[in-house]
Amino acid sequence: MAAAEAQKLLEASTKIIGVSTTYMVHVKDPGNVPKVPTLFLKPTSSFLHAGTANASIEVPEPLETLRHEAEFAIVISRRARDVPEASAMDYVGGNQEMLLQPPTTAL
Repeated sequence: MAAAEAQKLLEASTKIIGVSTTYMVHVKDPGNVPKVPTLFLKPTSSFLHAGTANASIEVPEPLETLRHEAEFAIVISRRARDVPEASAMDYVGGNQEMLLQPPTTAL
């Protein structure tokens, strides 16, 4: 996907919905893996678009650092619910690489 197309997708986005069961590296006890995905939201206020002039990430108190995680994002292009598996790709508007920077400790 061209950079301009990816930027349009991000600018039109309203949120990021993350799926925590994909973070298997963080699961310490393999017998404690959730049976259903746990979802979490990131609002557009947490986005920092690539190429933004003078962009910076502020590290809130009491944190001293953030870690980074490379992610693969699938962009859902329209509202969907109870979509049959055979039709799922009809709702995909594109994909994008992402860099998440979660805190290293909880606030």
